[in-house]
Amino acid sequence: MDREAKNEKEENDREREKGVAAMVACYQGFDPAAYLQYNYMPPRADFDRQDSIVPWKLGCLHRAFTEGDVGGDVLVDVGSGPTLYQVLSGCEVFDTVFLTDFLEVNRQELRRWLQGEGYSSLDWTPYLQHVCKLEGRRPSAWTEKAARLRSVVSDILPIDVHLPRPLHPDSQLPTAGADCLVSCFCLESVSPDLASFTRALGHIRGLLRPGGHLLLIGALGESYYMGGPGVRIPVVPLDEAQVCASVRASGYTLVRLEVYTLPQGMMVGVDDVTGVFFVKARKP
Repeated sequence: MDREAKNEKEENDREREKGVAAMVACYQGFDPAAYLQYNYMPPRADFDRQDSIVPWKLGCLHRAFTEGDVGGDVLVDVGSGPTLYQVLSGCEVFDTVFLTDFLEVNRQELRRWLQGEGYSSLDWTPYLQHVCKLEGRRPSAWTEKAARLRSVVSDILPIDVHLPRPLHPDSQLPTAGADCLVSCFCLESVSPDLASFTRALGHIRGLLRPGGHLLLIGALGESYYMGGPGVRIPVVPLDEAQVCASVRASGYTLVRLEVYTLPQGMMVGVDDVTGVFFVKARKP
């Protein structure tokens, strides 16, 4: 590498680091309880409405986890935030589940529910009941599902998707990698630009064994969301083509892309999202 190219690379690396540091600063005021109220209550989580966003996401995950090709021992949820819905189907398929998040406040929120101690900011019962219905079980089986989830979550770990090795080396993840990764509204929400989003996809690929699957849900056309009162967090505005290109450029084989377009009733003033994507991909 000649000196000019080396200088350009170093300058690009510095700009990347500044962008990531700015994103970290944005998250210092993140409020898990407010975020859950904004996004995981009606109308966005109205289980009686066919056009509600949360049931759509749960349906995508249910299908992916029950098609027969996603399986193994270990599931890792990348960037769990303060939410549990994304592993409600997967916890029936995998015997070991790792939840992860960059923010300690989110990891604390998850621990409160999983340990059954203290106050949880959201009642997950309607979610558990809905997924039981998708599985052909009685809604009253939600208590069994809750017990199953609590039994298979092995740990709640810190993660940084901007590092080439996002998890600490001391984590109990098998050396060969996880059998499946799920990640919902994480990568585009913590990346300062499209290139960073693509790099983060590549970094988490290192957590996945060859032949393992990635189930990715994220926002389309979103430039910001509210992470709490007065906490405006920038997001990389993605379109379908960019999502597919980034997934392939990061070394995955794209299995399918599904898209949900927000109806007017789902636009509740806490973001400017226009749609949601679901990706099922595989690591060759």
